[in-house]
Amino acid sequence: MYNYAGKRAIVTGAAHGIGKAIAVRLSDEGCAVALWDLDQARLQSTLKELGEGRGHNAQVVDVSDLDAVKAAFAATTAAWGATPDILVNNAGIGRLASILDVAPAEFDRTLDVNVGGTFNCCHVVVPAMRERGGGQIINMASWFGKSGRPNSLAYCASKFAIIGMTQSMAIDLAVHGIRVNAVCPGTIDNTDMRKQADAEAAVLGLPPAAERQHLIPLKRLGQPEDIARAVAFLISDEASYMTGQSINVTGGLWMN
Repeated sequence: MYNYAGKRAIVTGAAHGIGKAIAVRLSDEGCAVALWDLDQARLQSTLKELGEGRGHNAQVVDVSDLDAVKAAFAATTAAWGATPDILVNNAGIGRLASILDVAPAEFDRTLDVNVGGTFNCCHVVVPAMRERGGGQIINMASWFGKSGRPNSLAYCASKFAIIGMTQSMAIDLAVHGIRVNAVCPGTIDNTDMRKQADAEAAVLGLPPAAERQHLIPLKRLGQPEDIARAVAFLISDEASYMTGQSINVTGGLWMN
């Protein structure tokens, strides 16, 4: 366990799935967490689970909207009376579609949320981190950002971009004491994205993830908590000499 008492973290896409698991883990480590998400009902439910009176707060925000991100940041810092130490850019969307069937609007929306959302949050938060003398940024990439996958044009494009952004920011921000790393999940169960992907796979005549887990060396699907553990490590002082890295959490499915 790591001790993040006195630290403050913004986690995007925090109402459910991987984002919720990250928020819970950081809260358990003593961190005050700002939950950012579009889903107001589930956002409030997660906030209630984390417990009141611990510095947690929640903001309904579309990360693809720069003005909305600025407003959420202002509300978050006002609630804390301080700026964040940690930013976890977890919010993301994706669907199964190749170049043959992806609609331009769907392609644009995927990049707007996954890439534009990461940019917007960093654009707003990084100056405050620089002013306070350091911080930690974790970007949510994917093993789909390391190898092109079928029926995943927009999603792959967005996750490749996030890995490139992570490396570039790590170089630019190191002098300011800001470390930037990415996590690359494999096939993660118990998330809305997994349910959506399985439903779309069925339409294409493809098997669900559960029927493909025998292809994973560790013989199981990942869980949101597996990703949260990796995030908690990368934020910690145990990873103080790591920046610009994109860490696979895939059960051995991808090793490069």
